[in-house]
Amino acid sequence: MAAPWVPVLGLGVCLLLLLLLLPEPAGSEGAAPIAITCFTRGLDIRKEKADVLCPGGCPLEEFSVFGNIVYASVSSICGAAIHRGVIGNSGGPVRIYSLPGRENYSSVVANGIQSQTLSRWSASFTVTKGKSGTQEATGQAVSTARPPTGKRLKKTPEKKTGNKDCKADIAFLIDGSFNIGQRRFNLQKNFVGKVALMLGIGTEGPHVGLVQASEHPKIEFYLKNFTSAKDVLFAIKEVGFRGGNSNTGKALKHTAQKFFTADTGVRKGIPKVVVVFIDGWPSDDIEEAGIMAREFGVNVFIVSVAKPIPEELGMVQDVAFVDKAVCRSNGFFSYHMPNWFGTTKYVKPLVQKLCAHEQMMCSKTCYNSVNIAFLIDGSSSVGDSNFRLMLEFVSNIAKTFEISDIGAKIAAVQFTYEQRTEFSFTDYSTKENVLAVIRNIRYMSGGTATGDAISFTVRNVFGPMRDSLNKNFLVIVTDGQSYDDVQGPAAAAHDAGITIFSVGVAWAPLDDLKDMASKPKESHAFFTREFTGLEPIVSDVIRGICRDFLESQQ
Repeated sequence: MAAPWVPVLGLGVCLLLLLLLLPEPAGSEGAAPIAITCFTRGLDIRKEKADVLCPGGCPLEEFSVFGNIVYASVSSICGAAIHRGVIGNSGGPVRIYSLPGRENYSSVVANGIQSQTLSRWSASFTVTKGKSGTQEATGQAVSTARPPTGKRLKKTPEKKTGNKDCKADIAFLIDGSFNIGQRRFNLQKNFVGKVALMLGIGTEGPHVGLVQASEHPKIEFYLKNFTSAKDVLFAIKEVGFRGGNSNTGKALKHTAQKFFTADTGVRKGIPKVVVVFIDGWPSDDIEEAGIMAREFGVNVFIVSVAKPIPEELGMVQDVAFVDKAVCRSNGFFSYHMPNWFGTTKYVKPLVQKLCAHEQMMCSKTCYNSVNIAFLIDGSSSVGDSNFRLMLEFVSNIAKTFEISDIGAKIAAVQFTYEQRTEFSFTDYSTKENVLAVIRNIRYMSGGTATGDAISFTVRNVFGPMRDSLNKNFLVIVTDGQSYDDVQGPAAAAHDAGITIFSVGVAWAPLDDLKDMASKPKESHAFFTREFTGLEPIVSDVIRGICRDFLESQQ
C-alpha cells in the first residue's frame, strides 16, 4: 500500500526525499569533494549527485540564489548551502543533488541571504551536509569546479560592469499569444536574446527583465534577477509559450505598475523602458495603457512585426495603435520588421535607440533633467555663521534632485568682487559628492559685484554645457546691494536660455532682485529679512523649477 503523503507532495520534494533515502554508491566514501568557487552554479556541476567543497569568506551580498530548499540550477551552490544552513560563511563540504526544473521558485530570507523569485527554470538542485574528504576549506576561493590538477588557478571571475554608456532599465514585453504561435514565438525569443547580448548588460550598464503578454500577463524575470548577458540568455531560453489572446494593453499596464519598482531592481535616475513586441495587432485597447505608462515615467517602444494586411484591418480596434501607445509619436519610439526571419540586421539599430538616454522623453522630469547653478554671495556683510545658513539653503535644494551623469547636474560659484568656481556641472555625478563639497565650501569675504558674477557664471559654468539637453537654472543668493549693474548681465543670461531665481536676504534691494529674476518676477524673486528665513524659500524655489521645466516641455 502506497504511503498516503506521496500524492500531495510536489515532485521536487518527493525526489529530494528519495535521494536522501538512497544508499551510498560503492566507492563514494573516500572520494574527495570537488573544490568550487563562491559563484559556481548548480548547472556547472553536471552530475546527479556530487560532493563539493565551498571556500570560506564568500561575500553574502553578491550571491545569486533563486528558491528555497529546492533551488534553480542558475543559483550559486555555496549561496544555496549557506541559505539553507548546511554550512556557515566559513565554508565546508556540501552534497548537491540534481532535480528536475519547476515553476515558482520562492523568495525567502535565511542566514543573511535573500533568495529571489523565479517563475520557471529548466533544472533544480538541493543541498545537504557533505562528507569531508582530504581537502580542507580555506578562505581562498578557487575558480574551477574540478579537483585541482597542479596548474595555476585562475582568480574568481568578477561581475562585469557592462556598457556604461548605455544606461537603461529595460522590460522586454514579448508576444506570447496564439496569434504569434509557437514557432514565431521562438524566433522572437532569439531576436530578444540578440538585442540583450548587444546591449552590454552589466552591473553599471543596462539591466533587463522580461514580461510575456498573453491571456494574462506574466513577469518572467525582473531587472534585479540577472546582471550578466549569459544569465539573461539562459533565462530567455527557458521562457515557455503561454498562448491565449494578445492582450498587449493589459500586459503594458501590468508592466508599468508592477515591473518598475525599487524592490524589483529599478535604479534611481536611470530611464525606464518597455520594448513591446506586437506580431500583427493587439486584441485590446493599448492607447490607455500607453497613457498610464507615460504617467509612470516609462518610455514605451513598439516593435511591430507583420503589419495587418488590408483584408485584416476590420479586425483591428485602432489602426493607429502604435502612435497612440509609444512615448512620443515622432518616429523614434516605433520600429518595424517585416517578419521574424533574417532579423539580425535589425538588432543594432534597435540597440542604438534603447541606449540613447538623451532621447528618453518620458523619463524626463524636473528632478532629473535640469542643470542648476548656485551663485552664492561671499561678501563681508554675510559673516561666517550666516554663510553656513546659505550653504544649508543650497544643499536643501540640491538634494531634492536626481543627480547623476545622465540626470540633474549641480554647480556652485562664490562671489565677492571676484568669482570662484567651487565646482562645475561635470565635476561630481553623485548626490553624496555634491552635498559633501557644498558643506566644505570656504567663506571668501570681500565686496559685492553680482553683475560680474552673473556674467562669469554664464560664460564659464553654463558655456561648456551649451549642448546639454537639460534645462538651465541659476539660483542667486545675496544679502546686499551690488556695486555693479545686474540688469544687463541678467538679461544676457535670460537670452541664453537660463532661468534665474533671485533670493535676497537682509539689505538686498528689491529692485535688484526683480532686475535679475526671470519673468514673471513675482514667482522668481524672493526676499527674507533674516538668514533663518531662507529655509521656507527652499520649497518655493523647487516648485518654481519644476513649474518652469514643465512649461518648457509643452
